[in-house]
Amino acid sequence: MSKVAIVTDSNSGITQAAAREMGIFVLPMPFMIDGETFYEDISLTQEQFYEKLAAGADISTSQPSPESVMELWDRVLSEYDQLVHIPMSSGLSGSCQSAMMLAEDYEGRVRVVNNQRISVTQRQSCLDALALAASGMDADRIGTYLEEDKFNSSIYIMLDTLYYLKKGGRITPAAAAIGTMLRLKPVLQIQGEKLDAFSKARTVNHGKTVMLNAVKSDIENRFGGLTEDKHIWLDIAYTADRQAAEVFRQEVGEIFPGYAIHMDPLSLSVSCHIGPGALALACCKKIPERM
Repeated sequence: MSKVAIVTDSNSGITQAAAREMGIFVLPMPFMIDGETFYEDISLTQEQFYEKLAAGADISTSQPSPESVMELWDRVLSEYDQLVHIPMSSGLSGSCQSAMMLAEDYEGRVRVVNNQRISVTQRQSCLDALALAASGMDADRIGTYLEEDKFNSSIYIMLDTLYYLKKGGRITPAAAAIGTMLRLKPVLQIQGEKLDAFSKARTVNHGKTVMLNAVKSDIENRFGGLTEDKHIWLDIAYTADRQAAEVFRQEVGEIFPGYAIHMDPLSLSVSCHIGPGALALACCKKIPERM
């Protein structure tokens, strides 16, 4: 049986410390801030990121360099027979396609997964991959399984402000001004490749209700409904405001009693486009215990 390692990037929300505990390898994502390069969870913390964002710093995301990817892969493959690399969604970054091109030189030892996930759903893919590797699957079979499973997840994200969408050119200044005047809380979704508009809420509580109803609908109509074995993973993600996220976790727990609810900060690659104060609710269908 091949010894298979699981590799991801910091968009998964898995910190370097957590990765060591889980037995996963995490590639830190680079950020350009006022012309200087920082690496998530290495030379850039969540707190530092939001401080720089609030100060109006010029922040942009970048792909990991080919050298950094191959250096990590080579180090991992010195101890493992194969590796599964799970990057952020190909619809949100070119790093997935770049990794696929690099993998061609590894003679089948590297399987790059394009299962179009980000943040807490990307993290869950890593945990699923660990379980599949432990069950005896090789890297290629794990990659195929994860890609076939890619639409068994959803993320809904409520924004606190339209400022960063406007700044990034994702909505017009006029639309941002109207939304701000009306105090709208946009709800976005990630189902598959891209971050798309889903709904507009009038208040924070309304936005929470929109997300909860969307997840309930997905579970009922796409994932087989709520069952006694609780075959759905629930996750909450947030930007900057952990206290608000804790309150939301309690509210989600009241709607889904008995479900474990994992919570992480949202990926900084997403956060730089949506700003602080965002809340997200995600669900993933569990993989069968026996594969």
